[in-house]
Amino acid sequence: MPPLSGFSDNPLRSRSDLIRAAIALVQPLHAHFSPARAFIRLPVSTGTHFDERAAQLEGFARPLWVVSTLLHAVRSEPNRPDAGRIRGICQPWIEGIATGTDPSHPEYWGDIGDGDQRMVEAEVIAVAILYAPEDFFHSQPDHVRQNITSWLRGMNGKDMPLNNWRWFRVFANLALVLVAGVPYAELRSQMESDFAVLDSFYLGDGWNADGPWLTAQQEAELEEEATRTRRRDKIGPGRQVDYYSGSFAIQFSQLLYVKFAAAAGLDLDRVERYRQQAREFGREFWRYFDEDGAAIPFGRSLTYRFACAGFFAALAMTEVPDMPAALDSPGAVKGFLLRHLRWWAAHSEDIFHPDGTLNIGYLYPNMYIAEDYNSPQSVFWALKSLIPLALPDAHAFWTSPEQPYPHKLQTESPAKLLRQPSQILCNHPAGAHHFMLSAGQFVAWPMKASAAKYCKFAYSSSFAFSVPTGPLIQQIAPDNALLLSRDGCETWAGKWKCAEARYSSVNVCGESVPIAQVQWKPWGGGAVVVDTTLVPPCARWPDWHVRVHRIRVDGNSTLQSLHLVEGGFAIDRVPSDKKVKVLPFRSDDPGHSEAEGVYAFDDRASSLVVSKAGASGIVSSATRHITGSASDGLVPGTVAVEHEAMKPDSNTNLMAQRTLIPVSKVEVFDRSPGEEVVLVTRVFAATSKQSKNIKLDGRRDDRIQQRWMDMPVVQIGNVSEKQADDAIIVNL
Repeated sequence: MPPLSGFSDNPLRSRSDLIRAAIALVQPLHAHFSPARAFIRLPVSTGTHFDERAAQLEGFARPLWVVSTLLHAVRSEPNRPDAGRIRGICQPWIEGIATGTDPSHPEYWGDIGDGDQRMVEAEVIAVAILYAPEDFFHSQPDHVRQNITSWLRGMNGKDMPLNNWRWFRVFANLALVLVAGVPYAELRSQMESDFAVLDSFYLGDGWNADGPWLTAQQEAELEEEATRTRRRDKIGPGRQVDYYSGSFAIQFSQLLYVKFAAAAGLDLDRVERYRQQAREFGREFWRYFDEDGAAIPFGRSLTYRFACAGFFAALAMTEVPDMPAALDSPGAVKGFLLRHLRWWAAHSEDIFHPDGTLNIGYLYPNMYIAEDYNSPQSVFWALKSLIPLALPDAHAFWTSPEQPYPHKLQTESPAKLLRQPSQILCNHPAGAHHFMLSAGQFVAWPMKASAAKYCKFAYSSSFAFSVPTGPLIQQIAPDNALLLSRDGCETWAGKWKCAEARYSSVNVCGESVPIAQVQWKPWGGGAVVVDTTLVPPCARWPDWHVRVHRIRVDGNSTLQSLHLVEGGFAIDRVPSDKKVKVLPFRSDDPGHSEAEGVYAFDDRASSLVVSKAGASGIVSSATRHITGSASDGLVPGTVAVEHEAMKPDSNTNLMAQRTLIPVSKVEVFDRSPGEEVVLVTRVFAATSKQSKNIKLDGRRDDRIQQRWMDMPVVQIGNVSEKQADDAIIVNL
């Protein structure tokens, strides 16, 4: 796929640069307008769960994030030399809103029904009217204004999902009040009802779940119902905190609400509350982005790509005072937004169709990651991150120098526990990897690859996660996951629904390190219960994180055997254009000086993959023992563990089309009542882009060897102080 001129080759450092990028992104859409401009359909035949008319409305609506802000800029700066060109590019959308809201026109968008996709697009249309009221509303004939008003009113009184969608109706009503002149008193009850739902998602410290949060009481009730009915397929609430909670929807929408409501003197108590939530959220959200601007891919809708930076864009627009460190100046916010956009420009070789429109995927076209609500036009949600175009050239956001990544703040908290999303953000200054450990999230409703998107143990900004293509283990692509089989490796189960995570800390060589622990069941009946402890990198072992799994088998279970496979980070396949090589990795071996390869150690006792992307490795050990008095003659002791570099299906990974995953494999036979297996996994990862610590230029870097060979020592349970001098102690 070709890169996009105007975006891929753009320095993205000034407002003029972003205007050029915005034009480059929306101009190719002109070729795909319907005759009356109410729809855009890209020439890609993929479907969604909703109707095709709504999918083509997406194509019209989502570019409005940029179109409306460009029109706002032209209105506020009418003497701009590019004003005429901008107006010409935006004109089809001004025409399309008139025909799309006309019930008598063949290109009518359709009435808004219960749970309708049109509700999503109504928010974008409402915000466009708020940004550019003269162009989209006031300059239209009377009958068009009446049609727009009636269409937006169609949002009210309809059933909506209990998630971020409630913001879409809030903005439809806000546009009706502030632009269409509908009395606030008439719509206030509906708005307050939606706010009550949205505010119920609040978790604390600025964080919102994307929907109701499963409580412990509800969890117990669901378990009782499942036992009674012998069914576990009921859809209930989950525990989900992703980019929708911040950049895609909730924080983004809260900030825009603050902007428009405050300017109108409306709902000022809520406005101030949302400002404070933005301060609290911004205190840590920046940690999801590395120094190059890459976000950690996590959760659903990642085909929205650079919308991950939407929070920074909305923060720039809203000008929240007294933001905390890392985002405490316009230049700091600017740095996070523009670094992210530059990262995408630098990695945009395969994200566009030949006609210049965005494709479905992440770093390359990929339907495996897509949701069933992703039409070919959905991807233009990415344009949310360009809304600061509405700010004039003289605004402090554009005139302030771009501030660098806050390394000092990062160094102060190299492993930061965030309780609300149940994650530990890891970016140790002595290491070479930016990632997070994730303990307690899951989505309970049917969604493709939901366990891969929410339930893996680790997610990285350099080594993206993988999604399954089928039921076999190499199709599941078990990076950063523990998979179990009870039928001889025919089928596999991993972490999905889980208990609420618990948090504490461990002392490692005098350093207090946060840890997360979570209990989960690979099969709902509870024949096997797993307690997992996640330990982030520390000063002693900055390139490693540790996972300890206590795997218990019910004494009444008929389970006869158990197979385990656990993966490290998926990494670009090596060498990318040759067959995989298995190489020795010893300092006294002068015959192998190449860096790239798959390294096996001491009869498959560990596995390391090194490529131009960096290094990814795993080493595991397992012990088996019997609790209580029943031993059935089984001698407690170690369990054999094998390691290899698994070759998963191509196109399972979000970033790399061909990957290898270092994995450990355990086979547990002769199961006895009360049996337990403790699996201790040490995961190594270093990215080549953080060249201060490693170097990959075609020859082996001895620093990788040194770091890899210095593996963490992990001790389970209470040990003496002498034993603990140079070890990670985990109490199960």
